[in-house]
Amino acid sequence: MVASLQETFAPELRCFGCGPANEQGLRIRSIPEGDELVAHWRAAPHHEAYPGMLNGGIVGALLDCHLNWAAAWHLMQAQGSATPPCTVTAEYTVRMRRPTPSDAELELRAKVVESSVDRATVEGTLSAGGVVTARCTGLFVAVKEGHPAYHRW
Repeated sequence: MVASLQETFAPELRCFGCGPANEQGLRIRSIPEGDELVAHWRAAPHHEAYPGMLNGGIVGALLDCHLNWAAAWHLMQAQGSATPPCTVTAEYTVRMRRPTPSDAELELRAKVVESSVDRATVEGTLSAGGVVTARCTGLFVAVKEGHPAYHRW
């Protein structure tokens, strides 16, 4: 199995959405694929809003964390760094397209569409069976020393 960005660069991260060290979290595994970041994830019954459908807050958490890692990965590559900068969410918008089934493998895709030295705008999707169920756009910023999230990974 290929190591995810989270496992490679932040094995002790406790983030609910993407932290490998959070046994009760979603533990997404974001993997570079060309100019995109891709993750596959499966829900459990406690992630449902109602029988058979994923809770919207879980949809948001999945997209927020996955897009954040896409920004960090992009900024790392752009700076020629050996490790990603710690990025945080400045803003993000999720557009639900249709209910997301909780009994299917879900695919997350994210791609940076604009960036500068310390920030990136990322677009992403959540799909089930090849059908996009949610779209997201977010702005993620690399934090500096003194910020509470600095060096969190």
